[in-house]
Amino acid sequence: MRRAGAVVVGLVGGLVLCCGLVWANLRAVVLYALTPTVPFADAHHPPAPDYADPVAWSALPDREDAGDLAPEASPGIDQQTARADVFYVHPTSYVGSEWNAAFDDPTVAAATDHGATGIQATAFNACCAVWAPRFRQSNLTVFLTPSADGDAALDLAYVDVRRAFEAFQARRGADRPFFLVSHSQGTALATRLLEEVIAPGPAREQLVAAYLVGGVVTVDGVGGVSPCGSADATGCIVAWNARGPGYEPTFWEMHRRGDQRELLCTNPLTWHTDDAAPASANRGAVFLDSDDHRIRPGFADASCEGGWLVVREHGTAPRDLPSRVLDRIIGPEDLHPIEYQLYFMNLRENASLRLAVGSVPQDG
Repeated sequence: MRRAGAVVVGLVGGLVLCCGLVWANLRAVVLYALTPTVPFADAHHPPAPDYADPVAWSALPDREDAGDLAPEASPGIDQQTARADVFYVHPTSYVGSEWNAAFDDPTVAAATDHGATGIQATAFNACCAVWAPRFRQSNLTVFLTPSADGDAALDLAYVDVRRAFEAFQARRGADRPFFLVSHSQGTALATRLLEEVIAPGPAREQLVAAYLVGGVVTVDGVGGVSPCGSADATGCIVAWNARGPGYEPTFWEMHRRGDQRELLCTNPLTWHTDDAAPASANRGAVFLDSDDHRIRPGFADASCEGGWLVVREHGTAPRDLPSRVLDRIIGPEDLHPIEYQLYFMNLRENASLRLAVGSVPQDG
C-alpha cells in the first residue's frame, strides 16, 4: 500500500513538474506547435472567400451579428440608417499550424466574432455601419519568426482583404464616408491597403480617418496620408502600440519595421502624438468579451514615449483562460491584446467627432 501511495505521489509530482515546465516555457511550446511543417509553396491553401456571400463577413450592416455588440450605457445605432461605414480588418484569431486559415472554419469564425469584431469594431457602432470581412489570415508565427514563406502567407491574406474592400466599395453606395479600422495582423494588411489602394485612389476622398492600431506605422504616415494632429482632424492616421514602462521591443518588431523611423504614437486620451494624460482622462474601458460589459472610467493612463504608448497605471482586465494563456506568451508588459478595450469609450466618442467635422481630408 505504501509503495502504491509513493507511486501516486511520484506521478502527481511529476505531472505538476511537467505542467510547471510547460507554463514556464509556454511561448516556445506554442510556437513549436503552431509552426507549419511544410513550405508555403507545398502547403494546402484554402479556397478564397466570395464576398457576395454573407458567410464571408464577420459583420454586415443589414443583419444582427458581432458588430452590433455594445455596452448597455452606450448602445449602437441602427446601422442601416448610419451615414458612414467602418471597414474593419481583424487581428489573428487562428490557432493552428497551416500557413493560412480557412475563412469559413467554424472555430476560427467564432474566435474572430468573439475576440476581434465583437470587442474592437464595436467601438465604432455608435456612429457607423460595421463591415468586417473574413479572410484567409496567416499563421501567428508569421509575426514572430519572419521568413519568405511567412511573407507569402501574409500576401495571400492581403489578396482577400483587397478584394473585400472592393466589394465593400461597390455595395455601400457612392460618396459615403468611411473609417479604416484594424488591429495587429489586420493592421499589417490595412496599412498596405491604405498605401496601395485607398491613398492613391478615389476612396481617399471618402476616408474620415484610419485607426491602424497594434502594428508598424511610422511618423511618416502611409502613402502620403499623414498622422492625425488633433482630435477632430480627418483624412489622416491614428496609431498606437500600448506597452508597460518596462517593455523592450522584440526582434520581430525591429525586423518588420525595416528601418529606424519612429513608430507613430497617437495618445487615445488626447489625440495628440507627443503628450501624456492621466487615467482620469479615460472615458472608459469596455471588455465586451467578458461577462461584465460595464463602462470603466479612469481605467488606464497613456503617455507617448519614443513611439510607444506607455501605460503606467491600469486596472485589472477581465480575462478568460485562453486570454490568460495569450498574456503569458507575450509577457506582462505587452498590452497588445487589449489596446482597443483600454480606450473603448474614447475611441467611440472620437469617431463620432471626426465624422461630425466632415469627411473631406485635411491631412492632420
